[in-house]
Amino acid sequence: MNRPLSVALVAALTAFTAPAFAEAVKYNLDPGHSQVVFTYNHLGFSTTYGMFSGFEGVINFDAEAPAESSVEVSFPVSSLITGFQGRYDHFIGPDFFNAEVNKDVTFKSTSIEVTGEKTAKITGDLTLHGVTKPVTLDTTFTRKGTYPMTEEKIEAIGFDATTTIRRSDFGMDQWLEMIGDELPITISFEAHKQQD
Repeated sequence: MNRPLSVALVAALTAFTAPAFAEAVKYNLDPGHSQVVFTYNHLGFSTTYGMFSGFEGVINFDAEAPAESSVEVSFPVSSLITGFQGRYDHFIGPDFFNAEVNKDVTFKSTSIEVTGEKTAKITGDLTLHGVTKPVTLDTTFTRKGTYPMTEEKIEAIGFDATTTIRRSDFGMDQWLEMIGDELPITISFEAHKQQD
């Protein structure tokens, strides 16, 4: 084999196999700019909102091989925001989240299917109300760049995602006919590269 051809072959193989050796970078969720918002139909009269925010989680992001990335989030049910104390008290009580028994909501990814230049389906195990079920998030990568709001110019990434779950799948089956079973969920995460 002549030298130019061998060099070209080595270069091609290196380029092809490089993602396999790339290491995922750890990013910590920014609790001030990450939130999970859900909606539900209330008696046919209104669409009502709830939000979880102020929580923490980790994204291990491999820019060279996005399918090898992972995400893990956990937050207490008590971090729920409803905008109305009476609704909050009812939601965290035994009729719905039963937060005294099932204190946390968790999500841990199990696979990522890249569907486009900036889109992917992230499948993972969602534990809610003490029940664990697989859920798929339709995810859009929004941005990667230098975060401008701190003295140290750290790297940041962002994602938006949507999914819909049935609360009855998680044992939350009170008043399904009146309040509705399906819960559309919108998620937005901002995460900062972990500093050594």
